[in-house]
Amino acid sequence: MSLTGSLTSTTRRRKFTDRFVTVLVTCAFLLALVPLISLTATVVANGVARFDVEFFNSSMRNITGEGGGALHAMIGTLLITLAATIISVPLGLMTSIYLVEYGRGRLAQIITFLVDVMTGIPSIVAGLFAYAAFVLILGPGVRMGIVGAVSLAVLMIPVVVRSSEEMLRLVPDELREASYALGVPKWRTILKIVLPTAMAGITTGVMLAIARVIGETAPLLITAGFTASMNYNLFADRMQSLPVYVYTQFANQGNPAFAFIERAWAAALLLIIIVMALNLIARLIAKKFSPSSR
Repeated sequence: MSLTGSLTSTTRRRKFTDRFVTVLVTCAFLLALVPLISLTATVVANGVARFDVEFFNSSMRNITGEGGGALHAMIGTLLITLAATIISVPLGLMTSIYLVEYGRGRLAQIITFLVDVMTGIPSIVAGLFAYAAFVLILGPGVRMGIVGAVSLAVLMIPVVVRSSEEMLRLVPDELREASYALGVPKWRTILKIVLPTAMAGITTGVMLAIARVIGETAPLLITAGFTASMNYNLFADRMQSLPVYVYTQFANQGNPAFAFIERAWAAALLLIIIVMALNLIARLIAKKFSPSSR
C-alpha cells in the first residue's frame, strides 16, 4: 500500500471515530435531558395551580383542608439557611486559608482527608450528629431551628472549603511575592491581596453551597421538626422549612387530599425556582467579577 493510501485510510478512520464519538456524546446529552425536562414540566404543571397570593402570605395554622400557604416554611428556610451560612462560611474560609497559605505536613493532610470524608457523608448523618450534640446539652427531644442550621452547616463546610481552596490556589504567587517584597506581613497580604483577588470565586462557591443544602429534608426533619405556625426564633420550639413542608403535606394528607398534594407541588416548584436563582446568581457573580472581565 502506498504512503498516500495509508494516510487517506488513517484520515477516514479518524473522521469516522470523531463523528461516532460526537454522535455518542450528543445522544448521551439528549438522554440526560429527558428526565430533567420531564421533572421540570411535571413540577410546573402541578405546582402552578397553588402559586397564588394566599400561598405566599399565610401559614397552615388552623388549616385542615383547602387554603393555607407556606409562609412559615419560607421564613424557616430563610432563617435556618442564613444561620447555617453564618456558621459555615467563616469556618470553611479560614480552613481553606490555612490549607493554602500555612498548611504543611501531617496536620494539613489530616484536615484534607477529613474534608474529603465530610464531602461524601449522607445528609441524615449530619442531622443525627447535630441532634446528638444538642441532646447532650439540652436533653432529649430537642427540636429547634438552630439545630437544623448546625446540621446544614456540617454539609456546607466541606463545599466551602473545597471551592475556596481552589480559588485561593488560582491567585498568582507573583502577587504574594510582590507584597512580601514591600514588607507587608503575611496576614495582611492574605487579607488585602489574596482574598480580594479570589473573592468572586469564593462567593460563587458559597452560593453553590447554599443551593446544595437548601433542599435537604432528612436532617431538618430530625433537628428542626415541623409545625403549622410561624416561628421567627431559631432558639425556641420547632421550625418549619420548605423541604419538610413538601414531605409533611404529601405524607399527612387530609380531606380533601388534592389540597395537600397541590400545596406540596407548589412548595416543590418554589424550591426549584430558589435553587435555579442561586445558581444563576453564582454564574453572574463569577462572570462579572472574573479577572478576564475587568
